[in-house]
Amino acid sequence: MERAGFEHQALVEIDPHCRDTLSLNRPLWNVVRGDQADLTRFDGRPFKGIDVLAGGLPCPPFSVAGKQLGHADERNLFPDALRIVDEIRPRAVMIENVRGFLDAVFSDYRQNLKQELRKLGYETEWHLFNASDFGVAQLRPRVVIVAIRKEFSDFFSWPVSGGTSPKTVGETLFDLMAQNGWNGASHWMKHADDIAPTIVGGSKKHGGPDLGPTRAKRAWATLGVDGKGIADSAPAVDFVGMPRLTVRMVARLQGFPDSWEIAGKKTAAYRQVGNAFPPPVAEAVAQKIREAITVRKTVRVVA
Repeated sequence: MERAGFEHQALVEIDPHCRDTLSLNRPLWNVVRGDQADLTRFDGRPFKGIDVLAGGLPCPPFSVAGKQLGHADERNLFPDALRIVDEIRPRAVMIENVRGFLDAVFSDYRQNLKQELRKLGYETEWHLFNASDFGVAQLRPRVVIVAIRKEFSDFFSWPVSGGTSPKTVGETLFDLMAQNGWNGASHWMKHADDIAPTIVGGSKKHGGPDLGPTRAKRAWATLGVDGKGIADSAPAVDFVGMPRLTVRMVARLQGFPDSWEIAGKKTAAYRQVGNAFPPPVAEAVAQKIREAITVRKTVRVVA
């Protein structure tokens, strides 16, 4: 959102490690603390009239990896999001979720969401994006929901791929794999000749960091990556075998700039990165929203 030209007025995040990461990278940002850091308790009224309300809501209610309980899942925060939209009445709303949100079983839920937002004065659309279409070296399908006030809705259009293929995992991570002088780095780069499978962030209910279930680990193995865990550092000079990724490597595969620091120990840091919405995709959608909600001002100036 920042790279698309927006200035943050408040950041609401319940996970303390995520809050620490936000403050670590942007000390001047208003990272909400205390009870208000829980979205179910957050009061949006002090921020009435901001341009955009953006965020990612928990995916388990709609994920095929879960029970897909939807509205019946206690982790479903769409009702709270609607409440906050009503309190703030921004020009636009942008929400990210998993591909499962588009499954047929949730058709009524989606239509109800659209109707509720229409009552508040918004036109709502959703679109399935793949992160690799925006230069991210990863196969990561995600749904983006955009609701724009009716007076701006005609000016909004979804971003499209630039038409260039993303770099392979080997090309993306070669310098990080070779930073300790690993003799096998060049050979590994040639073998890791495709984009990554979807990075799995994992849950607090499960153990330490790894790159996903058995099928995902097999996909990583075809790229010469050991997906059974996350490494503390790049391979040593004489390392033999399949290397593991570090948190920094995973962050780059998610589209984070290397300058973005991740707070917390390895497990907490990996979960933050693995559960993130790839920044280049968020930026592309946010740019289109910004164009839509400012175009009328531009027209008036030209006239």
